[in-house]
Amino acid sequence: MVSKLILPVSLILLAGCAQSEPVDNMTVDINAAAVEAQSTVDAYGENAASLDAQDARAMGSTNDDDDAIDDAASTNAVGNEDAPLDPPAPGTPGGLPDDRTPVSEARFTPDSAQGAANVVQTYYAFLGSRRFPEARALVQSGSKIAERDVAAFAATFDRYSEYHANVGAPGRIDAGAGQRYVTVPVQVYARLKADRAPVYSIGTVTLHRAGDIDGATAEQRKWKISDIALKPAPAR
Repeated sequence: MVSKLILPVSLILLAGCAQSEPVDNMTVDINAAAVEAQSTVDAYGENAASLDAQDARAMGSTNDDDDAIDDAASTNAVGNEDAPLDPPAPGTPGGLPDDRTPVSEARFTPDSAQGAANVVQTYYAFLGSRRFPEARALVQSGSKIAERDVAAFAATFDRYSEYHANVGAPGRIDAGAGQRYVTVPVQVYARLKADRAPVYSIGTVTLHRAGDIDGATAEQRKWKISDIALKPAPAR
């Protein structure tokens, strides 16, 4: 069965301690980003409506996070075999931020904050289509996530029968020393193969790119995922 992409229109403003770079698309249209992500994956002839996500260990999380997610799965295992996955709603514990600020309907550019959020959505869409090489290509070289080869990267999803993600709105772009960073909130919800227990987690995806500086290549100016940090979240 193909799962549908659910994208909340919640917003988060990230207050960075570094110098912040103004972004035209500060308040963004996440549904527009979903359309862009869909188009990107469809270009490969895939249906991106079904989302998958990654094991916390593949996303650079700590071992404590891994253990906590396993504990959450055990806690939620009883009586949930046939229950639909029900991730916490925006604004509730374990849910994405819930900001009622109206969002912009303007189209975004690839180097904007919303362009970074689009990379996150595309990443999960590729995972949902089991296009692991394409997903891993959106990861920054040298990051902890990139330490695994494609086979090992794909193997981190073997224990799940389904794994999905809701993606929130990005924060401001933090700029410094010719580098750009932005953080995007993400909520993942999954089901284990072994006992069909639901697993819920919440966290952030950090993306990096080079600024418009001399010597930076076009590839270096693209947003790439540099870190993903998740922690367990309670079920509703």
